[in-house]
Amino acid sequence: MLLRDSGTVGLWGWLTLLLVSCAAWASEITFELPDNAKQCFYEEIVQGTKCTLEFQVITGGHYDVDCQLEGPDGAVLYKEMKKQYDSFTFTASRNGTYKFCFSNEFSTFTHKTVYFDFQVGEDPPLFPSENRATALTQMESACVSIHEALKSVIDYQTHFRLREAQGRSRAEDLNTRVAYWSIGEAIILLVVSIGQVFLLKSFFSDKRTTTTRVAS
Repeated sequence: MLLRDSGTVGLWGWLTLLLVSCAAWASEITFELPDNAKQCFYEEIVQGTKCTLEFQVITGGHYDVDCQLEGPDGAVLYKEMKKQYDSFTFTASRNGTYKFCFSNEFSTFTHKTVYFDFQVGEDPPLFPSENRATALTQMESACVSIHEALKSVIDYQTHFRLREAQGRSRAEDLNTRVAYWSIGEAIILLVVSIGQVFLLKSFFSDKRTTTTRVAS
């Protein structure tokens, strides 16, 4: 069961913890990581189990985050600083609670959206008798092939959704910057135009004053 620790847990933190705890073996999670914050997750793993941690920052800042994975004895198995995405595979060396954390403490005002997929162990066989000594029937082999192909399709769809979300975030950010830049240019153009009008008026006003003095 995947558990979550957010340091200072408020009302929303407890609700999120309850939802994650109720979801049995929820290995794929997308969550918000505020600035100057750190989120930790815990998983009970049996010795000899093969595990894979894959993460990607979808939105926020430079799309980077710190990630660290620790064993039950506190030994650091994986640690990367300011990574946009990465994947790490390991085999549990002992029974216990494994902890992995995502940190945005280096950011002072930008929050991030982080996706991670934590796979524990191998998928159960499609058929109870799949590991038997005799060969599979043609129907069973076709089902296994289709099952593997569908898993690949799911993985590809997940990655495409992440790329689409990241691209949309960058496009919206660029659109916002262009809008602000356009507003700034419009204000500057308006100020320059008004300044030119007053400057031209001052030229004609000085000329008329000089002519009046000469005539008198």
